[in-house]
Amino acid sequence: MFNGFTPAAGDFLWELAFNNERVWFNEHKEQFEQTVNEPFKALAAETQALMCSRFPEMDCRLHVSRIYRDARRLFGRGPYKDHLWFSIKHGSILLEGPMFWFEIGAADYSYGMGFYSATPSQMEAFRRSLDSNPARFERIVRKIERGGGFRLTGEEYKRPKGHADDPLGRWYNRKRIGLECSRDAVRKHQAGRGTRPQPLAALCPRSDR
Repeated sequence: MFNGFTPAAGDFLWELAFNNERVWFNEHKEQFEQTVNEPFKALAAETQALMCSRFPEMDCRLHVSRIYRDARRLFGRGPYKDHLWFSIKHGSILLEGPMFWFEIGAADYSYGMGFYSATPSQMEAFRRSLDSNPARFERIVRKIERGGGFRLTGEEYKRPKGHADDPLGRWYNRKRIGLECSRDAVRKHQAGRGTRPQPLAALCPRSDR
């Protein structure tokens, strides 16, 4: 059961950023497991279970990142990441297609939905969906903007593909698209004995709405 992250989780990730070497990590591996990895995996499993219960018709597949970097792609960095993330998506291709995700680092945590990597055909399907009912999409955009917290992400096309002069243009003209919400974890952790991030409701909207 996920019971939140304690200040020790942030402390460990901060120290790892400055001591990114195998000797230090092995000496503190038990701390990593207890304060970071175990609660992180519990949150990932609970989020997937909630998604499956809300959307039983969707094949919700969970991918949890490892703390170890790919040894072939260190590029002068240490062998360990100073953050962890998990994603939930339909289908087996890891980074392609829409997904929900959560990430925790030393100073903050974030969550969102959208494309990490989108194919041209996927974005073309997105634009066709928007064009088929722009009024409906405008209502969705207004609801997101009123709620605050989320920011629109994704590289934009240099030459707009449409809607260049209306509010939907910034959604329409992207090579990939996503919504991200970031929260400062340090101050929240220091305010009490632990903080339970609140991504579950945001990642799993009710299917009957």
